[in-house]
Amino acid sequence: MNSQNPALDELCINTIRFLSVDAVQQANSGHPGMPMGAAPMAYVLWTKFLRHSPRNPGWLDRDRFVLSAGHGSMLLYSLLHLSGYDLSLDDLKNFRQWGSKTPGHPEYGDTPGVETTTGPLGQGFATGVGMAIAERHLAARFNKSNHDIVDHYTYGIISDGDLMEGISHEAASFAGHLKLGKLIYLYDDNHISIEGKTDIAFTENRLQRFEAYGWHVQQVEDGNDLQAIEDALTAARNETDRPSLVAVRTSIGFGSPNRQDTAKAHGEPLGDEERRLTKEKLGWPQEPTFYIPEEALSHFRKSVDKGLELEQQWTESFRSYLNEFPDLGSMFEKQIKGELPQDWDKEIPVFPADPKGKATRVISGQVLNAIAKNVPALMGGSADLAPSNKTWIDNEENFQAGSYDQRNIHFGVREFGMTAVLNGMALHGGFIPYGGTFLIFSDYMRPAIRLAALMKQHTIYVLTHDSIGLGEDGPTHQPIEHLASLRSMPNVTVLRPADANETAEAWKFAIKSNKGPTVLALTRQSLPTLDRTVFGPAELLHRGAYVLKDVDGTPDALILASGSEVKLALEAAETLAQDGVAARVVSMPSWELFDDQTQEYKNSVLPANVKARVSIEAGATQGWHKYLGMNGKAIGLDHFGASAPINDLFTNFGITADSVVQAVKSLVNG
Repeated sequence: MNSQNPALDELCINTIRFLSVDAVQQANSGHPGMPMGAAPMAYVLWTKFLRHSPRNPGWLDRDRFVLSAGHGSMLLYSLLHLSGYDLSLDDLKNFRQWGSKTPGHPEYGDTPGVETTTGPLGQGFATGVGMAIAERHLAARFNKSNHDIVDHYTYGIISDGDLMEGISHEAASFAGHLKLGKLIYLYDDNHISIEGKTDIAFTENRLQRFEAYGWHVQQVEDGNDLQAIEDALTAARNETDRPSLVAVRTSIGFGSPNRQDTAKAHGEPLGDEERRLTKEKLGWPQEPTFYIPEEALSHFRKSVDKGLELEQQWTESFRSYLNEFPDLGSMFEKQIKGELPQDWDKEIPVFPADPKGKATRVISGQVLNAIAKNVPALMGGSADLAPSNKTWIDNEENFQAGSYDQRNIHFGVREFGMTAVLNGMALHGGFIPYGGTFLIFSDYMRPAIRLAALMKQHTIYVLTHDSIGLGEDGPTHQPIEHLASLRSMPNVTVLRPADANETAEAWKFAIKSNKGPTVLALTRQSLPTLDRTVFGPAELLHRGAYVLKDVDGTPDALILASGSEVKLALEAAETLAQDGVAARVVSMPSWELFDDQTQEYKNSVLPANVKARVSIEAGATQGWHKYLGMNGKAIGLDHFGASAPINDLFTNFGITADSVVQAVKSLVNG
């Protein structure tokens, strides 16, 4: 490395190492080996290349850094503290403790400077791809000659474990296809995993794999060779048409006489004696623990002034941009801040009553396009199912290399990768990203949906073919337990609209929501569009559940339903009325929104003094009894489906209006 003071470089690197060692030892849990081995590459990246502003972690044009190998979190926390972020030495000493800003794995929102939650291996890799996509799109839309207001890199440190996980394959293939030249990953190639050497399960040629994906690949043979690391990063930055992988051959637990290059260095403290021996070997003071030499701290803290200078330069450049392109600049500011344009929903139609109606997936496509006309932040696509999911934005072309300004993304058959990419786009800022597939394939998406929920990210999932109503494709494609599964996940709002106007309201909620990700569960089959002069207004969807059809006086029964089964509930209520049973019909598109309402509102929709309560939904009955009470009846499917035409399926599985009628009568008469 072009340094006039190699001794200072070594001092800084060992500072990172031993802050990590001491924190893990004090917590008596954690992963010291990765920070010890990867400290040199991280040091070069953070002091020579990373453009960031520790005093303003949210500065728009900063480079993004993703520690995909999240178990090595102390590497990142050490860098953040040393660089001048709002993370104190006491915070480092409180590693992995209750209420700390230094949890066991990096958690977005807990720690200034942490760009994304990582922990489940591979997801950080794919999330970084989403960040790089976001940068390329905003640059293509807003940069003008001599005004590169969006111009930053996405860096990451990835591990053997990341590259074993399937999601990294999905994301790497996608990034190579898109030629994301401003995506650069350092691969901590230490050949060790928890169970031992990686060659017990991981022997393919990783570098050739990435070359096949279309990446620019380099190898650094010695993880302590700072100059080689710097040269490789320089070459990666000069490669504009391919993402870059720099495989750095490191030694896990570097410096530990008895743990280096062994699995024991991975996930447990060194122990007092081994820590003493390691400090002795690397010439580090035994006391005090958490020792930071003043010379090292001063060197790292140059990042503060440098960051303020970079930020000031950008601010001046953007001010000039605003003067020259005021409308575009104003649009850019609002989009980055997440502000919706005025009258953003003005194109959304109100759908007239129609007994034949349309599938809610079809209506969703119409509403999506009505919104996209006025919300430039809306961007996404499907996992190779756009014709079925209806997720295509009209009058836009494909987002591809050479056309980064377009908003339609072809994710390919990569549901997990797609969802993590959406997370990266949302985290970057400036986007309301959406992704579509069949509801059944939310199983493939679930780990990334969970991280979106954990981070409360504004992502939208268009999940169609939401029940046995998809028919002949059979049980492999018919979701049963999926609504219950998604409803159980904190911070996720599941919306299953019953007709066209509920679908429009569901999209309105999804666009405005700040609660976390939104699931739109939509039908393949047509549903009647209800006459809202007769039934409750669709706007009440925002309260989660509402009285769709009421009776005079106190009802004898409550019938609860969501989505396609609402029409069955209405048919049952009509039949019951003819038999002298007064049944209130409640449309219940979102349990989460209903649970957020006041108790007064909940009681007004579901009064406590009604004995007969029946729900109907073409999926697992799990969870419905919290609204039905102990004596209620949940009609649904607690078994897999079958391959047959839709009407045969609903009839043979008892998802019918007659089933509701019989259940209500048995409760009323019981």
